[in-house]
Amino acid sequence: MSQTVQGVISRAKGAPVELTTIVVPDPGPGEAVVQVQACGVCHTDLHYREGGINDEYPFLLGHEAAGVVESVGAGVTEVEPGDYVILNWRAVCGQCRACRRGRPQYCFDTHNAEQSMTLEDGTELSPALGIGAFAEKTLVAAGQCTKVDPTASAAAAGLLGCGIMAGIGAAINTGGVGRGDSVAVIGCGGVGSAAVAGARLAEAGKIIAVDLEDRKLEWARGFGATHTVNASQTDPVEAIRELTDGFGADVVIDAVGLPKTYEQAFYARDLAGTVVLVGVPTPQMRLELPLLDVFGRGGALKSSWYGDCLPSRDFPMLIDLYTQGRLDLDGFVSEEIGLGDIEEAFARMERGEVLRSVVRL
Repeated sequence: MSQTVQGVISRAKGAPVELTTIVVPDPGPGEAVVQVQACGVCHTDLHYREGGINDEYPFLLGHEAAGVVESVGAGVTEVEPGDYVILNWRAVCGQCRACRRGRPQYCFDTHNAEQSMTLEDGTELSPALGIGAFAEKTLVAAGQCTKVDPTASAAAAGLLGCGIMAGIGAAINTGGVGRGDSVAVIGCGGVGSAAVAGARLAEAGKIIAVDLEDRKLEWARGFGATHTVNASQTDPVEAIRELTDGFGADVVIDAVGLPKTYEQAFYARDLAGTVVLVGVPTPQMRLELPLLDVFGRGGALKSSWYGDCLPSRDFPMLIDLYTQGRLDLDGFVSEEIGLGDIEEAFARMERGEVLRSVVRL
């Protein structure tokens, strides 16, 4: 039997979000209903509200979440009621060409719930990234539930569901940062600061944080940056080279996603170094680089989608590091808010005042 709960939706492009009643059906085969305990406010949710993802309004926003499985449908074996889980948007299929090649982190056919959550009048909702967790409860594919240590704070754990995993994975999984490497991170909001934290976990020797705001550079220092560069005051490429004996960094991570910052990353890396793009560009953006420089500088130019993570592998491991005191997920939580405070949280996020606002339920 379906149940009604409170959730936050976006009805139209650019319109303020609203708290309303939504209908969550009982889980069908392969599905699970999760009682949400916490959900981070991510830029992706704002992109949904602004029509930057698609125009399939109304959206049920929220995706960076942790909670407890309330019920499961037929055939579900991964989780059971009572399990404490982080929700993910990479429920791998196990059958596509990437999965068959042993690369499930690149799965091309990830699963979402088959049934739709709705408004009370029957209008179907489009859940953000197939999750929709700005709600007291949500319906997901069971594979979107990753069981982790229940002693971990939900406010901190849920952040691995998107932005923090994207940053950490950009450094460790995509960038392949190793012991003693020099790393530069351009853009030190939530994702960039997470990339700094990932570089520290990988035992990078020098971690250079680059941003336009001193406040964000201080955040990055807290997560392990050894040096900071304010790009509003100095050329970041020259500064990174100066800090790396004139060579450039082994790995440069662009956590902004602008043509200008990508070009900076490209020229701030050492010969045969790696550039990782984890910041999300818009469809209108274009990049122009001399092809001879692409050839002559060698190395690798990579994009990192969701930190190239495999949730079943990475979430439990990172939560273990968190509970051991080796990964400061709590440091990303700038404030805890209610379901009715999300519009104001979007504004604070746009002003760069917070790393993450987290809705507690």
